[in-house]
Amino acid sequence: MNHRRTAALACSVAGAVIVALDGTVLTVAQPTLRHDLAASYSQVQWTSTGYLVAVASLLVFAGRLGDRYGHRWLFAGGMLGFGAASAGIGLAPGIGWVIALRVAQGVCGALLQPATLGMLRATFPPDRLGMPLAVRTSAIGVAAAAGPVVGGALVAGLGWRAVFFLNIGPALLFGALALALPGREPAPAPRLRLDVPGALLLAAALGCAVHTLVALPDPGRAGPVTPAVTGVVAAVAAAAFARHERRAEHPLLPPDVVGSAAVGSAVGVLVAASAALSGTLFVLTYVLQDTLGLNPFQSALRSLPLAALMVLAAAVCPVLLRRVGARRTTVAAMAVLALGVLVLARATGAPALCTGFALLGAGFGTVMVAATQVVVRQAAVGSAGVAGGLQQTAMNVGPALGVAAATTLRGLGGGAGLPLAVLAGVAGAGAVAGRVLPGRAHAPGADGRGPRPPAGAVREAVPVFPRDHEA
Repeated sequence: MNHRRTAALACSVAGAVIVALDGTVLTVAQPTLRHDLAASYSQVQWTSTGYLVAVASLLVFAGRLGDRYGHRWLFAGGMLGFGAASAGIGLAPGIGWVIALRVAQGVCGALLQPATLGMLRATFPPDRLGMPLAVRTSAIGVAAAAGPVVGGALVAGLGWRAVFFLNIGPALLFGALALALPGREPAPAPRLRLDVPGALLLAAALGCAVHTLVALPDPGRAGPVTPAVTGVVAAVAAAAFARHERRAEHPLLPPDVVGSAAVGSAVGVLVAASAALSGTLFVLTYVLQDTLGLNPFQSALRSLPLAALMVLAAAVCPVLLRRVGARRTTVAAMAVLALGVLVLARATGAPALCTGFALLGAGFGTVMVAATQVVVRQAAVGSAGVAGGLQQTAMNVGPALGVAAATTLRGLGGGAGLPLAVLAGVAGAGAVAGRVLPGRAHAPGADGRGPRPPAGAVREAVPVFPRDHEA
């Protein structure tokens, strides 16, 4: 691997890890934050909701900005802004400042997340994307597993502000690294016009949809804007966006992305997988502690196989993609994920719980690599940012959908059985959607040469990082 690809992979992994770690440690810090700032439960919820709405609203447009101006610049700006917002939150005097800066952090997160995938698409050949995506997914798994432990230690020893100071060093380091690397950036392309009206309509649709999903289980804490209102706004904005895109000369979602059945299927699979996983983990938190009487540490021990198998599955997935293709790999992985949910629905002892969590990790880790690779490589290099934005949008909408469904179903009574059965069905639906993905003939390297890239993609592609001699 040459220096250009190493730098792209390092930045991609760092950006993904910082975002994943930030989300997990915040959950641990919220109770202490509420006490220290004398905040209400509704205000503390908005430290998460504000971030989610901002990031989900802007991911696709941010990806298009990366396609237009260069993914390295968007990544650097997002990372530096993320670090600055983290510093501001750590110094915030009141809850209002925390909420506002969390929204700003969401904007910066939206800038950097699609760029982490766009840089990989621009620097790695299509038939070699499996390895960097596996490394990226493994790192996310480790960060998600380490987040509660790191967050708990920081909050217990130094207070909740230390959780946000943790982001500053890595964000500044990798943001500055991306800026300092010499070499050519993609020149602005006059042909690639920015669809601002489409971006505004999509932002309204996605932002309101995420707010609706987050607030639906507990409308009383939603604030002045109820889930019913935001749900209607989301539906109207989505319809207007679809109408606008059909008529736009330069649509926000280019035809090579939105017109691809494989990309649509892969995005649907990612939504289903992340919804099933997040909803199951939400339900299991109450099962382990309230029903089985385990303390948080004992619960964490039972769930360790999830992270371990997620890392292992991500490492093995590129081999499966080469041998059997994305379709069979994804369908089998979604079936494993569904089986894990069903095992956990009936598990009480440690062996059964560990087995269920291991199945969850094996299925989700495999799906993350396989479906993400389809989304990223099916699009032309010039649309890599939009493709990355769609992938990241799926990974933000899916968890909100899963947790909302699990919370609502738990409120109907009957314990954990009903929500977990429904979530297993969601994973099964993802397996059905995966049948549209490319088979072995189109799998990375299946024919020894890799797939033929979209017309003009190679000729128009300009490296994110400078070319140097191949290693």
